[in-house]
Amino acid sequence: MDDTITSKCKKLIVAAIDFGTTYSGYAFSFQNSWSKVLTNNWQGGSLISHKAPTVLLLNREAEFVAFGYEAEDQYAHLTENGTHEEYYLFQRFKMILHQDEELNRGVKCEELCGKKLEAIKVFAFCIKYLKKKLLEEIQNKVLGTTDDDIEYVLTVPAIWGDKAKMFMREAASNAGIKSETLTMALEPEAASIYCQHLHLENEDLSASALGVVSPGEKYMLVDLGGGTADITVHEKAEDNTLAELVPASGGPWGGKSVDDAFMTFLSELAGSDAMKLLKEESMEDFVEICRSFETKKRTIPPEKTGFTTMTLPQSYFNYGKKCHKVKDFKEVIEKSPTYKDKVKSAPGKLKWQNDHFRGFFKKTVDSIIKHIDDLFQETLVQDVGTILMVGGFSDCEILQKEVKKHFSDKKVIIPAEAGLAVLKGAVYFGHVPQAISRRSARYTYGIQTWPPFDENNHPESKKMTMRGKTRCKDVFFKYVKKGERIYPGYTKSQIFHTVGDAMEKLECSVFISDHPSPVFVDEKGCRRLGILEIPLTKAESRSRREIEESMIFGETELKVRAEDLFTGTVKEVIFDLLRE
Repeated sequence: MDDTITSKCKKLIVAAIDFGTTYSGYAFSFQNSWSKVLTNNWQGGSLISHKAPTVLLLNREAEFVAFGYEAEDQYAHLTENGTHEEYYLFQRFKMILHQDEELNRGVKCEELCGKKLEAIKVFAFCIKYLKKKLLEEIQNKVLGTTDDDIEYVLTVPAIWGDKAKMFMREAASNAGIKSETLTMALEPEAASIYCQHLHLENEDLSASALGVVSPGEKYMLVDLGGGTADITVHEKAEDNTLAELVPASGGPWGGKSVDDAFMTFLSELAGSDAMKLLKEESMEDFVEICRSFETKKRTIPPEKTGFTTMTLPQSYFNYGKKCHKVKDFKEVIEKSPTYKDKVKSAPGKLKWQNDHFRGFFKKTVDSIIKHIDDLFQETLVQDVGTILMVGGFSDCEILQKEVKKHFSDKKVIIPAEAGLAVLKGAVYFGHVPQAISRRSARYTYGIQTWPPFDENNHPESKKMTMRGKTRCKDVFFKYVKKGERIYPGYTKSQIFHTVGDAMEKLECSVFISDHPSPVFVDEKGCRRLGILEIPLTKAESRSRREIEESMIFGETELKVRAEDLFTGTVKEVIFDLLRE
């Protein structure tokens, strides 16, 4: 890394919180030592302070009890005492935000035993805990440090929509992070920054690092976490910043989808009632299964023949026998038309042929490879020769083998500590947010307008009369085109007129589309993102005024500004995407 680069952060410390599906953690760097933040040994005041499973325990009053391993252990103890029904245990819930179209402020998370709670509270509790631990670590390093000395960075998947990002910002605000001190970092961008500037001791750069990237070089960044596969393509610009070539894309193909396949197998084999009993009466054993499979998932050899054996708690077998009303678990297997030829049992163990065990990975791995394959068909991506894999799921040897096999003509790189690339890169991004100079719009953005009706171009069904004039309703007025390469701060404006009536506010609906050139806001692929509300004073509402509304693109989040052109004052804009 170029140590002469100056941090743009005005605070003493940049602190990143990586809120993950499976694990969450934080890191921080002092402003005067930030240039060493990406070294392998984290010297100069930069360190990884905390990492734990994203598991939250709340009591009946929805009050915080514990987070991480402590939450799992306490809940296991509660199940032994039969008091767990008075508590909520949330795990791997981040994926609820992946369904951006249906997201609103009232959406709820379902905990382990089916009870539900507002997701905004669940997310806020987790962020608040991580923030508290982070501040404690910092204060141990520098006495007298306060929250006002910190610039926070919160990571989010790039494939998330604008609603999910607003949801995370609101949750962070509820957790005590001031909005003006919070920056959102897109996970693959943070990882890309980290890998570009990684100092390496290994001489074999092709095996573990991206190495030095020259202006004009391109590479595909595949961020494979616990919940999602988040993929983008970057090109190094002449000023050494990174330019995104195509919109970030991906899907729910993280390590959790492999876990889900395994848990589905356990449930189908022993019976759903058996798994329900396991969770209700032997939570400690259920947690043990999850942890054991997490280890096995990362270490199973991709090509080895023979068998895979996994030790399971005896309670799993006992509940299976109870639900099937048999004396030996082998009878449970023999009764299964799906699994009787694929799995065997031994005392306290299940045993698969390796090919069958690797089947838990197939759907997820196939989805990732197909999506990467589709990306390579795009014009701007066809000459990309390097695939850079980061994220915890990238450590999976089966996945690595299949990617290298399918893309044998590409250079596939998995850097050391791939699972920490996002967290470390987020700290760097907090110091130099302009490291990303171009982004590619994920959607076409625009507003609803009513232009004069044109009989030659507009359908009769859209014809309407407004204040004595014939208009065409529902026309999509385009601001930004899907795939358009835009720089941070790119602004599109529209002037609105107050009409002289007593109005409390101006309203404007903002729409997005999956298509590059939508014509009407109600056609397939279009949906309303949210409503812009510009409050008006009495003077503005009773006289004809021009209000310039500007939407600011190219940042990690969509921003809005409004200006009264008569007075020159910048007005408050309410852009609520989470209204039910």
